[in-house]
Amino acid sequence: MGETSPRLEGLLLPSIADVSVLSLDVSHKAIRIDVRSTADGAACPDCGSESTRVHSSYLRFPADVPSGGRLVALQLRVRRFFCPEPSCARRTFAEQIPGLTRRHSRWTERLRSTLAAVGLALAGRAGARMAQAFGVSINRSAVLRLLDALPEPEVPAPRVVGVDEYATRKGRVYGTVLVDVETRRPVDLLPDREASSLAAWLAKRPGIEIVCRDRAPFFAEGATAGAPQATQVADRWHLWHNLGQAAERAVARHRQCLRVLVPDLEGKADEPAPEEEADSPWRSERFANRVRARHATVHALLEAGHSRRSIGRQLNMTHRTVKSLADAAKPEDLFRGQWQHNRTSVLDEYKPYLDERWDEGCTNAWKLWEEIVPLGYRGSYGRVSAYLREKRTSLRPVTAQPPAPRVVTRWILSRPETLTEIEQLRLKAVLANCPELDALTGHVRSFAHMLTERQGERLPQWLDAVRQDDLPSLHTLAAGIDRDRDAVTAGLTLPWNSGVVEGHVNRIKMLKRQMFGRAGFALLRKRVLLAP
Repeated sequence: MGETSPRLEGLLLPSIADVSVLSLDVSHKAIRIDVRSTADGAACPDCGSESTRVHSSYLRFPADVPSGGRLVALQLRVRRFFCPEPSCARRTFAEQIPGLTRRHSRWTERLRSTLAAVGLALAGRAGARMAQAFGVSINRSAVLRLLDALPEPEVPAPRVVGVDEYATRKGRVYGTVLVDVETRRPVDLLPDREASSLAAWLAKRPGIEIVCRDRAPFFAEGATAGAPQATQVADRWHLWHNLGQAAERAVARHRQCLRVLVPDLEGKADEPAPEEEADSPWRSERFANRVRARHATVHALLEAGHSRRSIGRQLNMTHRTVKSLADAAKPEDLFRGQWQHNRTSVLDEYKPYLDERWDEGCTNAWKLWEEIVPLGYRGSYGRVSAYLREKRTSLRPVTAQPPAPRVVTRWILSRPETLTEIEQLRLKAVLANCPELDALTGHVRSFAHMLTERQGERLPQWLDAVRQDDLPSLHTLAAGIDRDRDAVTAGLTLPWNSGVVEGHVNRIKMLKRQMFGRAGFALLRKRVLLAP
């Protein structure tokens, strides 16, 4: 035992009043601090009456936060008092030191809050392992009980709220997250994504003025029913994403127009093809028959009324495989484009230029490499040489392939100044050969200008212009926008968006994975709302 100075209380137990450190015992493994209360009395926990009449005393040994790699425990002399109120059912009670102890607790409040913070960051098993790393023995269930005991934060009713869904089990069970867009803090989690649940939550908060959401119908219905006074704002990113999907479908419908980028593909298509290589699975008759059989099976099940998810389970196929088979009208559609190599190369977009120069009689690989470097090529000379060598030695014609619809869609959706010179030339050639894609490009860039400049008042004119062209995929998009025109106009005009909500959805995904997908809704909600 060692003597202590009057300043030791402030060093060892800061912010705790009415305590005195009597002695300090330090060993190689642990530190024991002898503490007692200096208060004259205590208040009864039932009736609140102050008492100074001591009944008895006993020792408690609550654990404290470890220090210097050593376990820390308090040796606390606790007094028991008589309750002075005759009508109180409690005759005696033990004193509690505010900020230091609570009833039936083996830890000080400081250690308790530390363990709760560890559990909030890491949940049960990982939190228990981390606690053991700094010297506190605790199991995962105790960590979860500490989390469950944490009070929920008092969040003022938001003025601008963002709404989005998150997956508890992707494709099956979804919930709803609500975020205060102004403070960027989550305010609540709902266990489902039903319109009635969102409407009930919004109805309890009549001060909401703005609801930021995507274009999901259940969120639109819930916001309309629960907050009719609020302005609904469709998120700009989702609008642009929907436009991109519609543009890709439109380009895919005109994939034949992309062949203009391959100069002599039409002429070489008439040449007799050499014997098919046996080592290519795409040219194997056995593979083709297997694809035809799977295609027939999937379409038979669809006609019988089975869902695509059910078909995937029965045939042990992924959702993407079932979708590709179901979307193909005939098996031969699945072979399209598979006769060529699917691997991309940095040389792909420069191959049309090399083909043109090859047809003009220039076969010098070094000279051609020097010509495409100023056009933006960043690959090696070896790639150019290998491509020309293949053209020189191959039995079958070797030419550049038409770009994939997704590549052309990227050119259309990108700012013109961000495209390389050769991408601009290739896009210009496509648009000159296809009036529909030229019109699509005009609509996309007009929408982009309207979105970036927040000119939502131009939306009706844009919709009218879209309907005048033969672009079915854009017509479908326009019909959907028309049904939600007020929210889309607000999204293209007001500064609010759902970006902060998407960030919290990503964080929820991280929390779910951290808990191996086994956390219940209550624990997930607690970790989301109490996160620092």
